[in-house]
This record gives sequence, C-alpha cells and structure tokens, in this order.
Amino acid sequence: MITVTSPLLPDLDEFYGMLKEIWNSKYITNNGSFHKQLEKELASYLKVPYVSLFTNGTLPLITALQALRVTGEVITTPYSFVATTHALWWNGIKPVFVDVDLKTGNLDPDKIEAAITPKTTAIMPVHVYGKPCDTKKIQEIADRYGLKVIYDAAHAFGVEVNGESVLNAGDMSTLSFHATKVYNTIEGGAMVMHDEKTKQRIDYLKNFGFAGETTVVGPGINSKMDEVRAAYGILNLRQVDESIAARREVAVAYRNALRSVDGVSFFDDMPGVKHNYSYFPIFIDERKYGMSRDDLYMKMREAKVLGRRYFYPLISEFSTYRGLESADPNNLPNAHKMANTVICLPMHHTLSKEDINRVLDQIVK
Repeated sequence: MITVTSPLLPDLDEFYGMLKEIWNSKYITNNGSFHKQLEKELASYLKVPYVSLFTNGTLPLITALQALRVTGEVITTPYSFVATTHALWWNGIKPVFVDVDLKTGNLDPDKIEAAITPKTTAIMPVHVYGKPCDTKKIQEIADRYGLKVIYDAAHAFGVEVNGESVLNAGDMSTLSFHATKVYNTIEGGAMVMHDEKTKQRIDYLKNFGFAGETTVVGPGINSKMDEVRAAYGILNLRQVDESIAARREVAVAYRNALRSVDGVSFFDDMPGVKHNYSYFPIFIDERKYGMSRDDLYMKMREAKVLGRRYFYPLISEFSTYRGLESADPNNLPNAHKMANTVICLPMHHTLSKEDINRVLDQIVK
C-alpha cells in the first residue's frame, strides 16, 4: 500500500535519550525545559518573533479568536479542513463563506469586500496546501474596514515569500503539527504572534487563565503541549529540511510526468516562494481526461495507491453550515469545482522512485 502521507519520525535512540531526561526530572508538562527550547527553536527556524505551543492545531484557532475578542461574523473559506470553521462555531461566531481563486485554492481577495457587513469583525483565510494567500491585498481590506486577520497556516510550516515568513502576516497565524503534516509533534500545534505582551496573554489562556498560583486573569482552557511531544518536536526540527527536500523531488517527478497528460492539472511553484511541498493536488477534467475524479480515485485504491479528495466535500456542504446564506453553491462556484475534481497524490519523504512510478502508472495513460 502506498499511503497518501507518512509521518516524519525522529531517531528512536535519540528520542529515548530525551525521554530518560524527562523521566529523571519528573517534569512532564507545564512549560518544562523542552517546551521552552522548542518554542525558541521554532521561532528561529520559522523567522517569527514569538511562538506559543499547543496540544493540537485546532485549539490555537479557537484561542486566537478569544484573544482578539472576535465576535459577530468572520469571512472565511469553504475550501479547507473543517477545523477552520469549527473554531468559529465554538466561539459563537457566524462563518461567512467567500469563494476561492482557482489559481491557488485560497480565499479570493477580490470577493471579500462584497461579503463584509456591519457584523463583520475579522477575516480568517487559509494558506491552502501551503500556498501563500495574497496577504497584502487581504491586509489592505482589513485595514480599510477595521478587521482582524487570523491566518489558518496549518499547511504553511516554513513557507516564505521573498525571504519573509508567511506566518508574520495578519494579527496571528496558527499551525498544525499533526502526524500528517510536513513537521509534526505527533499531535500538536502553535500560534505565532508579533509581541511579547500578546504571547503572555496567549500563554495564560492556554493554561486555564492562570497568571500565578492564585491569580486567574480570564476564562482559559487547557491546551498546553507536554514535554514528551516537545522533545519529539525538537528532534524532528533537525531533520525537517531534509524531508522537505525529498518531498520537492517527488513534486518535480510528478510534474514532469503529468504536464503532458490531457485533463490533469496541478499547481506549479509560485515565484519568490519557498514552498514546503506539503501536498500535491491534481485536478481532473472528466471530459478531457475521459474518466471522472471519483473513478480515478477508486482505480488508485484498487491498485493500493491511496490518494485523498482533499478538500471534499466543502465545509459549506456539511449539515452544520449548509443552511447559511453564504453556503449557497451559486456563491461558491470555484470552490465547488475544485472540491469535485481534486485528488491529493501520495506525498511524503519516504516515497521511492518505484513508488512514484506506481502512482503515475495509475494516472498516465
């Protein structure tokens, strides 16, 4: 079986050595030494001022909305993982879906203003597949209307535009360190913020709101990362560049083979962007290719080559959100087109040339 992803795993002997340190210290959570070390090393690697670690990638989204006191309506994308919109729902915020740009899969900034109402307080875009949003245009709109911007950067670990981390855009960015991501801490996540005061507030909120032994400054939650996963993350950070380089080779091989296949399209690298090659989506034009996306998807599965229809169905199609006015399919033609034609091919650092050829054999006729 060729899986769609494979986790980046640290050396077991090195990890065991760090586990011994944790066992000897008996300090396994609550901002221990490995937790502090990983926050510092991630901030340096990602070229951002401050990082706060979380136990998964959904809780920083929920916490960012709380920290910025976002209410009312938030403009977001239907073309994402459900956690993006669930974070709004859990905060009692109404998501307002805006269509995406077919060239990137990201929220189309030219369609944002038409969706703004007196109740709009923020924009929550997603760097889909790690491809950076048009952060300049989005920020211009946010400034014009006095809106907050929170980026769901779950896919954008290490992504840069002209040498600048995409994570520095907006008021906050959030990351996922789930096992399926380019960089993982088994389960985990992080928030990127711009100043020390905000980081302190976030650190309070993720620890029940405690600012001291007997002082609670707000209704926080428990979303801290433990020492075991922080140690795992420290080791993975040392090998993530090698993994990304291997992923890039897979992407190059796919593109070289698929460029001439009628009815199959994909994204090329964006000029000036340092990509992380987190996913490799292809889009099937049934009329030109002679086979539907779902037929190809099943053909691959029968050959033990696992793809993923990512993101299908759209968030706006799930029962929780289907009744929203902005969820009307006529409002989201591009997002529906992408969702109905996408297959993410196997993409990870352990794929061999033989594996890549097996994948391509299912697609190239």
